[in-house]
Amino acid sequence: MLLFLDVDGPLIPYGAADRAYPVFAGPSAITATNPLLSRVDPALGARLAALGCELVWATTWMDDANSCLGPWLGLPRLPVVQWPDENEPPGLLHWKTRPLVAWAAGRPFVWVDDEITEADRAWTAVHHSGPALLHRVDHRYGLTEADFEVLREWVTAAGH
Repeated sequence: MLLFLDVDGPLIPYGAADRAYPVFAGPSAITATNPLLSRVDPALGARLAALGCELVWATTWMDDANSCLGPWLGLPRLPVVQWPDENEPPGLLHWKTRPLVAWAAGRPFVWVDDEITEADRAWTAVHHSGPALLHRVDHRYGLTEADFEVLREWVTAAGH
């Protein structure tokens, strides 16, 4: 089972107060351009890995997620979804939806993002032959215990 993981919103919360995590130890060039990296909880890596899914970066960070966030989270190098050169035209469907369904190729998957809508869920239900959970995370808080509860229950029920 795949778990597609976005960075901005799920891992880097926006709007919540800064947290007291250890000083971010990622590459200084990236740290200098994104002061919010200090909000990334390093314990999230182990919690995500414990779900037992194949983790895949589904983020505009592309391979920077591996070089910057992966070590901070204690994750091995993960596959990265390569986005098409042209995004979806503006509309109800998120521009990531079609590429992620194509990547999954019928395999069960979870997509964790802060921009998922009912339109994405409806389109996926029609165009994806396997089970899929499109889980929207509140960007103000990032992944919470309640989110992990939903993910664990769904992964278990899906037979993983």
